[in-house]
Amino acid sequence: MALSRDQIAMRVAQEFKDGDYVNLGIGIPTLAANYVPSDIEVMLQSENGLLGMGAYPTEEQVDADMINAGKETVTASTGASIFNSAESFAMIRGGHVDFTVLGAFEVDVQGNIASWMIPGKLIKGMGGAMDLVAGAKNIIVTMTHADKYGKSKLLAECTLPLTGVNCITRIITDLAVLEVTDGAFHLKERAPGVSIEEIREKTAGKLIVDCDVPEMSV
Repeated sequence: MALSRDQIAMRVAQEFKDGDYVNLGIGIPTLAANYVPSDIEVMLQSENGLLGMGAYPTEEQVDADMINAGKETVTASTGASIFNSAESFAMIRGGHVDFTVLGAFEVDVQGNIASWMIPGKLIKGMGGAMDLVAGAKNIIVTMTHADKYGKSKLLAECTLPLTGVNCITRIITDLAVLEVTDGAFHLKERAPGVSIEEIREKTAGKLIVDCDVPEMSV
């Protein structure tokens, strides 16, 4: 069975390491703030000027002035810092973000990502993605494996305008965990109950299955 958005976020949060400075993109990535493992501490950074972002607020905790880059209300963790967006982007461009999680429309076998524009459609815009793909030390993409029409988002070559080139090395979808190396997607984990055959059918780019593929722990 394909993972839900929250289950994808839970799997993403397993990638965090103690002490990481992490930026979470709009969409599925922001949900990972709710699933940071209890035995580690990470500082979540938002490009609109918050370092130390906490989980989504309960109804009693909502503060309309405390928002993430997607304009959603959030909480601040102990030790959080609030500053202007220029300083926030200086942190990103200066290489001080260890880890970023981005959503995407397409990713290809060369590690290219398209995440900001679909010609003819109204999209929220670039945000900080172009800075993050250039400045973050480690980038993971989270998305559904295929679009609502069943068309693969994992391609031999991106068809949409690119956000970044040769920058994506790991992808977590609703069906699988994949690494991007040597011009191919390498299947590392599969969602519980999802077959390798289904993943093959929904992966348009070259897919390599090296060995027995374990199920994700979510």
